[in-house]
Amino acid sequence: MSNLHDTSLKGRTILVTGAGAGLGRGICLACAELGAAIIVASPRENGVETVREVTDRGGQATWIRADATVDSDLEAAVAAAVDTYGSLDAVVHNATSRYSAAATPIEQVSLEEWDDHVAVSLRAAYVLARASLPHLAGRDGRFVLMTSPAGMEGATDRPAYSAVKGAIRGFTKSLALEWGKHGVAVTCVSPLAVTPALANAYKASPQLEEKLRTLVPLGRVGDSETDIGPVIAFLTGPGSRYVTGQTLVVDGGRFLGL
Repeated sequence: MSNLHDTSLKGRTILVTGAGAGLGRGICLACAELGAAIIVASPRENGVETVREVTDRGGQATWIRADATVDSDLEAAVAAAVDTYGSLDAVVHNATSRYSAAATPIEQVSLEEWDDHVAVSLRAAYVLARASLPHLAGRDGRFVLMTSPAGMEGATDRPAYSAVKGAIRGFTKSLALEWGKHGVAVTCVSPLAVTPALANAYKASPQLEEKLRTLVPLGRVGDSETDIGPVIAFLTGPGSRYVTGQTLVVDGGRFLGL
């Protein structure tokens, strides 16, 4: 039996989507720090910078260009994990639509915007699930999806984002029920962390940072690598072997009713 107190991810390969910057990069760095080999999947070459940061710290990472709206890209990312490192032990689907930060009431949501939300968040989760299950099954596999308070309690002027993030929670529960027999744990995370978009918002509106601090009981917005990344590392490692179907809210207490 493995050491249940062991937090090491050595020998495990983790695929992270949307890993070129922000939350995705933080997740890659945190997991690599514990010994995981990382497949950095991103549609742009900022994924190369994520790989550089990982390898500069002595970790292992490989970038593959993967647009979450392109099924074959996602399938290729799964194949790259197995071809490069010999296995795939966990998938973290972190990619979100480029429209995610836009405040758009339903009567103004274009079909293109709606379809992009569905493709990046929901369809990509489906494609990744189908492609990765044969590799995750029977080896203590993990499948981690990202949700949001918007998917649990709604959000003003973000109906498309709320819809797909809510659907992700239902998909998580269904996969947990279906994949338990394969020994694969499926979980969902609702994070609050500083991202490049939020950092830019701070610059444009200096009072926003202080306002957000007052809303978070722990007094700050989380850091992608040091606050969110370790939780993802736990969910992809041996310590989470008996956690499945759950949503973990990692937000400093911002949304206590979730």
